[in-house]
Amino acid sequence: MPSPAPETVAKSGGDVTVLTVDDQPVFQGAARDVIEATPGFTSAGEAGSGAEALAMLEERRPELVLVDVRMPDMDGIELTRRIKRAHPELVVVLISIEEASNLPATASSSGAEALVCKQDFGPDMLRGLWQVHGQ
Repeated sequence: MPSPAPETVAKSGGDVTVLTVDDQPVFQGAARDVIEATPGFTSAGEAGSGAEALAMLEERRPELVLVDVRMPDMDGIELTRRIKRAHPELVVVLISIEEASNLPATASSSGAEALVCKQDFGPDMLRGLWQVHGQ
């Protein structure tokens, strides 16, 4: 089996581990499928809430975290702030079905490296996000 391209190799030297945080199981599954189908990436799991994600961060140690902007209880913006405060080395990407112009202004100041539309999420975007923000 060929090794992943250099731009997709994780800081640890293996696959880039990705945690998906979304309250919609349909998107969790779709994201897992994209992650597992993209050479050089592996899923670190899915969390359905901010509290679950914070607990999983310590246990799973992902390198990239995909965070839905709109979730009940703790929204993705607050979760991103907490993640970046505790783990500034992690790459956090906000994801939403909404265009950036329709999101709260605080999304841009949350500390996330990027904001992407769920509709655009695929292998090329995943590799591009890591290439730009993960190295």
